[in-house]
Amino acid sequence: MRGPPLFLCLFSVSCWVNLMPTAGDKILHFGACRISMSMAEIRAGFTAIKANIQSRDPIRTLSILSHPQSLHKVKSSDRCCITYQLFTFYVDKVFKHCRTEDSFVNRKISSIANSFLSTRRKLGQCREQNNCLCGEESMEKFKQILANYQGLNVTSAAMKSLGELDILLDWMEKSH
Repeated sequence: MRGPPLFLCLFSVSCWVNLMPTAGDKILHFGACRISMSMAEIRAGFTAIKANIQSRDPIRTLSILSHPQSLHKVKSSDRCCITYQLFTFYVDKVFKHCRTEDSFVNRKISSIANSFLSTRRKLGQCREQNNCLCGEESMEKFKQILANYQGLNVTSAAMKSLGELDILLDWMEKSH
């Protein structure tokens, strides 16, 4: 009769290991959602290409993510929803249009995009389980971000949004 208790023990350890973040991962809190993601890896990838990407930004007087739609004023209860929207925005709009002639930069963009895709999937599952809804104020902030993005041509808007990735990463780390 040693089989069932041993199986239960191994199953419990397996579940515990799967819930633990891997080396370099951080547990971030977005309202009701707790998501493990490799912020150090994303930051390192972004830091390696930041100067290159920002040098491609022809309009330095406009920001896609910054004031007046500042993310820092998002209510805690809305963080899950708006974070999911922002990850969807980056995956569906930004990363698709950020291609350069530099293969190193393209590989870094692809790596960051894959991390965002994985995190968006986790956030989506958590949103469904916790029924996360966006408040009106957060929806307005996101609409303003989209309006800023759509006010530029696709490539310029994508490069500008990627160049502002540190704004999003800072907000995510401060909000947990």
